[in-house]
Amino acid sequence: MSPPEPFAFICPRCQAELVERSPTEQYCPTEDLIFPCIEGIWRFLLPEHQSQYHQFIREYETVRLAEGRASTEPAYYRSLPFVDLQGNFRKDWKIRARTYQALFEHVLKPVEQQCAHSVKILDLGAGNGWLSNRLAIRGHQVAAVDLITNPYDGLGTRGFYRSGFLSVQADFNRLPFLNEQADLAIFNASFHYASSYESILQETMRVLHPTGQVVILDTPIYHDPRSGIQMVSERQTRFTQLYDFPSTAIASENYLTFARIEQLAEKYHLTWRFIQPNYGWQWRIKPWLHRLRRLREPASFLILSGRRKSV
Repeated sequence: MSPPEPFAFICPRCQAELVERSPTEQYCPTEDLIFPCIEGIWRFLLPEHQSQYHQFIREYETVRLAEGRASTEPAYYRSLPFVDLQGNFRKDWKIRARTYQALFEHVLKPVEQQCAHSVKILDLGAGNGWLSNRLAIRGHQVAAVDLITNPYDGLGTRGFYRSGFLSVQADFNRLPFLNEQADLAIFNASFHYASSYESILQETMRVLHPTGQVVILDTPIYHDPRSGIQMVSERQTRFTQLYDFPSTAIASENYLTFARIEQLAEKYHLTWRFIQPNYGWQWRIKPWLHRLRRLREPASFLILSGRRKSV
């Protein structure tokens, strides 16, 4: 596969094309803004939004550190999602591995077979970079996008990998990429953090090539919105008890319903494909057990792959 053109940046405020003042500095002459690359991470958060995200980042990092998700071993990160060398979250990573296998089989492999060049992919909510690494190993051009930049659970972990991918700190509502660049835009367990699904989908579709796909991984989906509301309430109660804050620094939609998915499809002229990863028999019987025990509906975790209907 031949490499496509590198990702082209635009100003996240006015969408003007940027001027490269140096290999580590992009400049918007319209807004008189400088966007630096610091320790290998391009910083595209606008000054007026940095304080807005400060509390969210602080709370997120507090929880992740308390959960024991940090490591200083490159081998730990390079083994994900197939092996959890720390052993703290083996069940979680087993699920992530099944998700990745289904993503590869049903989405990535068909795209690779259709393209004569490597695929340009946005990993939205890249976290510690495990997915970006796996995609880059396959020869694709990947931009890992996240708010978190720490060196143990955020974009700063880029130094643990040898594959080479672009690291970008940015707001999903204001992506710093030129129109119609990406072949795939993958929300990696991150779609439900959006304050407005309409806002981030509109921005994602701007960056996506007309023949591209938007893919949503590991976002909880319910039939009954009351189950989602109850899940959020349970989580906020647990966080308040453990960390003394409910983790509501940024208003988020938190979950999807099948009705909401159809609503988004209609608004953005999308055709969704629902892909069910094989999480094992315990996941398959969970809805039945919850009904038997009169518990709330458990979340479904499907891969949603959306294309424009006009294509």
